[in-house]
Amino acid sequence: MVNIDVEKLKRPISYGHNILLTGSCFTEHIGNSLQDLKFSVLQNPNGILFDPLSVSGSLVSYINNDQYSEKDLFLHNELWNSWQHHSRFSHTNLHECLRIINASQQRAHEFLKTADWIIITLGSSFSYRLTPGPSIHGQAGMSVANCHRAPAQWFQKSLLPVEQIISSMDMCFRQLFQFNKNLQLILTVSPVRHIRDGVIDNNRSKARLIESVHHLVNKFNAVHYFPAYELVIDVLRDYRFYDVDLVHPNYMATEFVLEKFASSCIDENSRLLMEEIKKIVIARNHKPLQPSTEAHKQFLQTHYEKVKSLQKKYSFINLENELNFFMTQDL
Repeated sequence: MVNIDVEKLKRPISYGHNILLTGSCFTEHIGNSLQDLKFSVLQNPNGILFDPLSVSGSLVSYINNDQYSEKDLFLHNELWNSWQHHSRFSHTNLHECLRIINASQQRAHEFLKTADWIIITLGSSFSYRLTPGPSIHGQAGMSVANCHRAPAQWFQKSLLPVEQIISSMDMCFRQLFQFNKNLQLILTVSPVRHIRDGVIDNNRSKARLIESVHHLVNKFNAVHYFPAYELVIDVLRDYRFYDVDLVHPNYMATEFVLEKFASSCIDENSRLLMEEIKKIVIARNHKPLQPSTEAHKQFLQTHYEKVKSLQKKYSFINLENELNFFMTQDL
């Protein structure tokens, strides 16, 4: 196995930091792991986003706390949708769709005020824009983040030039640093292969992201690179580490990447605490065969005391759910 040196952050992430994560589906692998380990995170307030224009546009919308109205939504396949949001925000009721979207915008705006880190995972250089036509819902030429299974003729697909990727992200970063002077950014490129674009175009797409990301890292002192793409493609580089679709990295691959992320991006004291919390998470997920036995009650009691001790020692970590889970009627 070929290995690569992953540069450690000079001022790494620690518990107590607020972390906003945005971008492709690989973002959620990192975010879910950090969330399970009780880091303070906010994931994908617009849902999964793939291209740089969508990512930078969404971040600027959080800065401005942009609120959506009826004119920003369209009805398709019996659902109200937003071109700037993942389909998880779609709803059969227009007002409920708006409520969910605007609540997420508000939360992202408030979180960004005190965020210490933003982790951005870019997935593709391909962008989709609405084409002119009487059946199109939205302004012709508008960049969309999600196509919501609309007809292909509604969109024009193009491969973003490196210059445009850099320009959109550069302007976004400048606004972020002006809004929150304490922000640090980690950029990464998703190792998920976009085979629907074709192998050649997928590689062209990833190459443009990598070139753009390194340009930005070299330009801004507060922007850093984590090589998730290289760890999967060049270090693991074997289909054993992909799911059955041969596109998405499997559990072993994501765990490998997460271990490298922790060792290079998270401070030593926090990594030690992560191990303690991981034991609690494993215990909580344990499925007892005989839950009424004294042995299981003792198991609950033991872990309740461990969680209580951790909560007392690290008051900035919210372990309320774990305390309630391990609490027995006798406590």
